Amino acid sequence: MEKKAGLAGNTATGTIKWIALVFMMIDHSGKMLFPNVPEMRMLGRIAFPLYCWALVVGCEYTGSMPRYLLRILLTGVISQPLYMAALNHTWQEPSVFLTLFLAVLGLWGLREKKWGSHIWAPPAVMALAVLTHADYGWKGVLLVFLLYAARDSRRALAAVMIAYCLFWGSTSSAVSSIFGLPLKPLLSLPALGTILSPFFRLQAMALLALPLMLFPMENIRMPKILGYLLYPLHLLVLWGLEQIL
Repeated sequence: MEKKAGLAGNTATGTIKWIALVFMMIDHSGKMLFPNVPEMRMLGRIAFPLYCWALVVGCEYTGSMPRYLLRILLTGVISQPLYMAALNHTWQEPSVFLTLFLAVLGLWGLREKKWGSHIWAPPAVMALAVLTHADYGWKGVLLVFLLYAARDSRRALAAVMIAYCLFWGSTSSAVSSIFGLPLKPLLSLPALGTILSPFFRLQAMALLALPLMLFPMENIRMPKILGYLLYPLHLLVLWGLEQIL
């Protein structure tokens, strides 16, 4: 993919999607198969910001926002039964594709600026995320908007991700150890511990995605349809593993 003028960071969306898929599989396996390995859920936090950034890049390159929205919607509809079976969810708990659909809907409003849509569309879709119980809620939609606003500057992307992950992590559980290494001695140090403690929260681990978003990579091309089918396919694999184990 030829980099669009002004767009900063890693635009290799094929590679980003493959990496995000790996971390998403780690996250979901940690939830359903290995609940006693919290590090899998920590690493899994990397997936969502990568998908959000790939979405921002995709919105910059797409020739048709309506078709882009339709592909996301269809993938979400196809994935929902597998999402429920593999991760023990209900119809009242939609997959992350609803979050992504609402975020793109808001970005479309921002870009088109019809009937003042750049003003009312973002808060409207964030409210819809709450009402529909979208995965990650309004915070997930907000991350896409912030990344879109910072898309032209690596410094801005870094600032947005650091601030957002600290905010997101502030209400999540504390990370007390990593691979058996206790963090209490480090976090108990005067001054240094105060600075580091906010970073060692479960949702704050999403900050690990930042280097993958900032620095260019070789693009691993994939057919467009595969990029959407990877999500339901990984759920099918996870469901199969659950039946075996």
